[in-house]
Amino acid sequence: PSIPRHTNRLINEKSPYLLQHAHNPVDWYPWGQEAFDKAKKENKLIFLSVGYSTCHWCHVMEEESFKNKEIGEIMNKNFVCIKVDREERPDVDKVYMTFVQATSGGGGWPMSVWLTPDLKPFVGGTYFPPEDGVHRVGFRTVLLRIAEQWKENKEALLENSQKILEALLHVSEIRVRGQESPPPAKEVMATCFQQLSNSYDEDYGGFSKSPKFPTPVNLNFLFTYWALHRTAPEGARALQMALHTLKMMAHGGIHDHIGQGFHRYSTDQHWHVPHFEKMLYDQGQLAATYSRAFQISGDEFFADVAQDILLYVSRDLSDQAGGFYSAEDADSYPTTTSGEKREGAFCVWAAEEIRALLPDPVEGATEGTTLGDVFMHHYGVKETGNVNPMKDPHQELKGKNVLIVQCSLELTAAQFGLELGRLSALLRESRRRLSAARAQRPRPHLDTKMLAAWNGLMISGFAQAGMALAKQEYVSRAAQAAAFLRRHLFDPTSGRLLRSCYRGKDNTVEQSAVPIQGFLEDYVFIIQALFDLYEASLEQGWLEWALQLQHMQDKLFWDPKGFAYFSSEAGDPSLLLRLKDDQDGAEPTANSVTVTNLLRAACYSGHMEWVEKARQILAAFAERLQKIPIILPEMTRANAIFHQTLKQVVICGDPQGEDTKEMLRCVHSVFSPNKVLMLADGDGAGFLYRQLPFLASLERKDGKATAYLCSNFACSLPITSPQELRGMLCP
Repeated sequence: PSIPRHTNRLINEKSPYLLQHAHNPVDWYPWGQEAFDKAKKENKLIFLSVGYSTCHWCHVMEEESFKNKEIGEIMNKNFVCIKVDREERPDVDKVYMTFVQATSGGGGWPMSVWLTPDLKPFVGGTYFPPEDGVHRVGFRTVLLRIAEQWKENKEALLENSQKILEALLHVSEIRVRGQESPPPAKEVMATCFQQLSNSYDEDYGGFSKSPKFPTPVNLNFLFTYWALHRTAPEGARALQMALHTLKMMAHGGIHDHIGQGFHRYSTDQHWHVPHFEKMLYDQGQLAATYSRAFQISGDEFFADVAQDILLYVSRDLSDQAGGFYSAEDADSYPTTTSGEKREGAFCVWAAEEIRALLPDPVEGATEGTTLGDVFMHHYGVKETGNVNPMKDPHQELKGKNVLIVQCSLELTAAQFGLELGRLSALLRESRRRLSAARAQRPRPHLDTKMLAAWNGLMISGFAQAGMALAKQEYVSRAAQAAAFLRRHLFDPTSGRLLRSCYRGKDNTVEQSAVPIQGFLEDYVFIIQALFDLYEASLEQGWLEWALQLQHMQDKLFWDPKGFAYFSSEAGDPSLLLRLKDDQDGAEPTANSVTVTNLLRAACYSGHMEWVEKARQILAAFAERLQKIPIILPEMTRANAIFHQTLKQVVICGDPQGEDTKEMLRCVHSVFSPNKVLMLADGDGAGFLYRQLPFLASLERKDGKATAYLCSNFACSLPITSPQELRGMLCP
């Protein structure tokens, strides 16, 4: 490769996204004191650009503007330019995104914001084309106008930025007003169900026309709603909505039928043409959601999809040290000789490619049928490509096919006169050949940064699948990743988590010179993962660590005045606002998940102040939960569980005994949203017995493994039959 003409300070960073910009002619700085000091000393405005490495429009803006020498000169002359990876610094991203959304009515990435030297925002937007167009003003023009304003009207700008900040503080505040208590579960559940039901797509599943996101938070809410209303028609509808959505997603192009895993979202109503990046947080949540769908329905289809996701993550997103990488990009080079990347190039197919790979005649099928005919029929492949030109504005997918299962196996079998088992084998062989052909293509960029929070979500995915599918290897993979977090993203001397670490040279795990401290979501998703991992493995060490982290989370983030947790800790002078997220989106918001964490923590420790904290969070969000619960489906779910009180399922038995294992398999196979599992192994000196004295009074009946259902530390009669236990867990 040729020697780059420019190199800026980002060359010293670890984030793959920042390193992508290290050779721009822009004099980029990372977020930090050096840049802030320069802005103050030279009395210059700051241009802040925020994105992430698998963001399509971030690549476009870099190609058009940040690689342009003249635009680079305008930026360097007039501004101190700062680049931020939003996945490393969600706190910085959130502050300025709150501003952009409030002032422009929209938001997204790349985010472009201009700040005064003391970091207050006054103009912002997202993607700007380089030059003026009919409908949009170009980036060059915006830069020059803002530089001019700073020269001419400095005082007015500063005054204005102060007013904006005060308004933002006011809008973004979430706190308890007066003597509020958690909102009533029944009404909030009913409203949330109604709002989801009204936005549900009866034909294709999902909760909007387009674009369509997987949003596991909605599906998990519907599962819990069903579990609490099993016999009502609304309960049946909730379950049908969730299962139909999961089926349509798995059949759609958003699901990678050749390389496994799920893309980020679909650009159309049919789950057909996706944006092709694959994010770790989606794989983790979807693995758990498909596992729950299998628990509830017993339909192997859902178990197969969960295994497909975990195969993808194990193969393509796993570091040899045990951690999980963040994402795979959407754009890649179509061939080894291509000069420019195209979106989806790694995943799409021309009809003639498929015909060439699958020319074999199919015995027993209608005369002249080839393997290619069968495969193309089943996966909706068309000779001229199957992508609607409206969904392909840059014509990157012209003549190409995104595979989508258009008809059932039964229909395809009938079409060609084949029996089902034979058809399945033919399709499996076809997918294997396409997979081998695809392995010859240049791979998309892999973001090898490892984030604590997303690793937490993925550990939960492996642990929950391990329980629901009775697969020990998934539980072991979850434990390996938890040990990785403990080794690389936890500081045992301070007891604190770190946000991120990186794959270095020779595949070692590296840390940046100044490690980024963990945020609220890192604690919350890891605590959730450790509880899930304890239930799957019954190793008490994970429980002990989870409770330590919960104490640390309380210390760093709790708001004693307004209740609930702040997203970031106090004491960072470069953060203008300490915010509380208030929407469950592609990922659940940390305050939603922490409600259930706190209730679980109280069950495992007997510390009732954690139940009180859960109550206070729900009170702080009461107004939002009553008006628009659809934006907080995970918190709505947690509110229902809070009002139900958790069931402690205690199994007394020898961990190695067959009877104990049978009892545990029974608990693992049942979907019960308000259960907390624990094993009383008789070791009075162990962690759980020290935490929960009532365990000592529970005994094995007739020497057999015995279950007790307890709530608020009062227990049922002993149960020794797994069938009877199953009946009690599924009322």
